[in-house]
Amino acid sequence: MREAVSLTAADALAQHVVDLNARDVPDLLRQLDGRTVATSAGNVRLTTAHAPVVTLEADWRSRFLAVITDPNVALMLLMLGMYGLFFEFANPGFVLPGVVGAISLLMGLFAMQMLPINYVGLGLIFLGIAFLIGEAFLPTFGSLGFGGIVAFVIGALMLIDTDVPGYGIPLPMIAAVVVFSVLFVLGVSRLALRARRRPVVTGSEGLIGSVGVVLDNGLVAVAAGPANSRPAGWAQINGERWQVSSGVPVAAGEPVRVIARQGLTLTVEPVAAVGVRQQQPSLGGKSS
Repeated sequence: MREAVSLTAADALAQHVVDLNARDVPDLLRQLDGRTVATSAGNVRLTTAHAPVVTLEADWRSRFLAVITDPNVALMLLMLGMYGLFFEFANPGFVLPGVVGAISLLMGLFAMQMLPINYVGLGLIFLGIAFLIGEAFLPTFGSLGFGGIVAFVIGALMLIDTDVPGYGIPLPMIAAVVVFSVLFVLGVSRLALRARRRPVVTGSEGLIGSVGVVLDNGLVAVAAGPANSRPAGWAQINGERWQVSSGVPVAAGEPVRVIARQGLTLTVEPVAAVGVRQQQPSLGGKSS
C-alpha cells in the first residue's frame, strides 16, 4: 500500500483494486465459479455455482464479547465500575455497589484491551473521574469539577485510536456521560452535607440536650467539682438510669436536661431553668 484513495465500487473494479463486485452471496458464488486459484498444492479450479451455503452462527460467548467490546458499552462499563467502587468506599457495608463496580470495571478494562485505544485518553478519563469525585469532598469551589469535565471530554475524544468508522465515541454519548457524572457527584455531595448537618444521636454527644426525669428522692445541689465528685442523685434519660448532678436542687419527678457528661455522671439542669435563661436576652432588650 503506497497511496490511499477513496473509490466507489465501480471505480475500484475498473482500477483492479478489487476482483469482483457482487450484489449478494449467490451472485458472488456465481462469479467465482470456474476461476482458478493458486494454492500450496497447485492450481485449483473453483466450482461454486451450486455449492451449498453453510452459515456458522456465533455462539453466546462471541455475541457477549461483541456487545462489551463496543466502544460506547466499554466506556459505560468503566464509568459504572468507577462510581460503584466510589460509592462502596464512601459507604462501607452496602456490598452490592462494590461487587457491581468491580465486575464492571474489569469487564470495561477487558473491552479496552480488545479495542485500539489511546492510553493517554484512558488516563485522562480516569483523571477526570477522580477530579469529579474529589469535587464532592474538597472545598475547591468548582475548580476540580470543571477540570474533571474537561479532562473527561478530551480523554473520551482521544480514547479510540483509529479512523475506522463505527469505532469512535459519538459526541452525544460523551455529553450524556458528562451530565450523568455531574449529577451523580452533586447528588452524593448533597447527601454527604445533609448527613454532616444531622445532629448526633449516638454516643456521648447524643446525650447532650436529652431530657429525662429525676428519680428517687430528687437531687441535692452540689458545687462544681472534679469528675469523681459524689453524684446528687439518679435520673431516667433515654430509657436508662444515670447518675446525675445539678447546681440547684431538683425535686423527684421534675424534668431535667443534660448539659455535660463526665465519665458515668451527667450534669443536668431543670428544663424550666433552660427556658428562663433563653428568655433573658429578649427581656433585657425590651427593658433597654
